[in-house]
Amino acid sequence: MRVRLDLAYDGAGFSGWAPQPGRRTVAGVLGGALSTVLRATEPVVVVDGCRQRVAPRRLVVAGRTDAGVHARGQVAHLDVPVEQLDRLRTRDGASGPPVLLRRLAGILPDDIVVHAARTAPPGFDARFSPLSRRYAYRVCDGRHDPLTRSFVLWHRGGLNVAAMAEAARGLVGLHDFAAYAKARPEATTVRTLLRFDWQRPDDGPDAGLVVAQVEADAFCHSMVRSLVGACLSVGEGRRDPGWPTQVLASRCRAAAVAPAHGLTLEQVVYPPDDRLAVRAGQTRARRDPIPPQ
Repeated sequence: MRVRLDLAYDGAGFSGWAPQPGRRTVAGVLGGALSTVLRATEPVVVVDGCRQRVAPRRLVVAGRTDAGVHARGQVAHLDVPVEQLDRLRTRDGASGPPVLLRRLAGILPDDIVVHAARTAPPGFDARFSPLSRRYAYRVCDGRHDPLTRSFVLWHRGGLNVAAMAEAARGLVGLHDFAAYAKARPEATTVRTLLRFDWQRPDDGPDAGLVVAQVEADAFCHSMVRSLVGACLSVGEGRRDPGWPTQVLASRCRAAAVAPAHGLTLEQVVYPPDDRLAVRAGQTRARRDPIPPQ
């Protein structure tokens, strides 16, 4: 049975999502907790983003966040033998995913929370079914609040938000984002950036901050922080608003990568249940390269 997990975590204490020997990672902590609750005879195996290893029980995530990056709306799925879920029962008659959720809450550390666990609909794939992922990057360029230091970038000097927004608009659309991504062997850098804007909200929890909303069908490694870094150069007045688009066209890395702690995965958007399998097939299809202009 495939189980969908909706979770959030404070990335400050993790070396990213993906398991790494000798390091504390989100997948490692969550996988260990799942193994304990399910009484697995072997550790839960996390699917590597490049190699797609097959295992009887595997944890697959919508977006593999880097070290220090937070998540408010992360999604993962886990394939579990039905007999293991059947063993999860309580005296009040509850069973299956609801009991899994309850027991995870009892053993997970405070910096990771699973908000929901439920049987996934047919065709659901946490990684390949999404229509988009949306990140937010938060910057404080005014009076600093020390209580926000773990998820807001403190910036000395005021930023020109209008110039940053203008620069961001030139990057929206279908492009080869090689200039804004860390190269990976045989991995495409063609992505569709659906939304990229900068605002200074007047109210709400982000009032007074400079906030970027970045949404795409998928992201390359370090892509969001590279896009943010380019716009920060514009906001500081060191570059003109057209410079990030010139970098994009060059396909050569030139922008600084913004610090990880200002970035949060806010939302993963999926299609209706009857379109999940179709969407997964479309995502798996190799993207054709875009010729240089």
